[in-house]
Amino acid sequence: MASKTRRSRGYRPRRTGTREVRKRFLIVCEGKKTEPIYFKSFPVPTQVVTIDVHGLGRNPNTIVDEANQLSRNSEYDQVWCVFDRDSFSLQDFNSAIQKAEGHGFKVAYTNESFELWYLLHFHFLDSGISRTSYKEKLSTLIGRTYDKCCSDMYDILIEKQKDAIQNAYRLLENYSSANPGRDNPSTTVHLLVEELNQHIQ
Repeated sequence: MASKTRRSRGYRPRRTGTREVRKRFLIVCEGKKTEPIYFKSFPVPTQVVTIDVHGLGRNPNTIVDEANQLSRNSEYDQVWCVFDRDSFSLQDFNSAIQKAEGHGFKVAYTNESFELWYLLHFHFLDSGISRTSYKEKLSTLIGRTYDKCCSDMYDILIEKQKDAIQNAYRLLENYSSANPGRDNPSTTVHLLVEELNQHIQ
């Protein structure tokens, strides 16, 4: 009988011994700046955890294809594809999620913009807004002009992270059917955050 647990391509069981087993994450992002900066900021112990982050600036399906290629060239315990709905078509967005899951990858998507994840640290949001509005709201909340290159967003938000995770779960519960392309706003970024948090000491 086939295992019920999907494993990412590139996964190979590690031998256990006297040395602690290293965990490796591959995170392939649509954005070149915002997402890579944020995920590289997680204070995981580098001697036992590696977070290999790639920011491509490409469309969701290309992100999945690149993750597939990278995972063939090296071994990873978890492979994550991170992308937004943005202006991509509903079909492209949903098909990218399905393709990633077909490869055994995990997906941290956001509809419509990654900045939704940031806003959920401050309050629950269940109505879709424009990408410009995300920037304006964040600027007000953090007390300075928000920019996608902000290098300290992890530090700014960490004290409110538990609230963001709760808000993200609550948001997903609002939708009766699984159609991420139509579920605006929604996100699964919190699932990746929870995985990385398991390795913070």
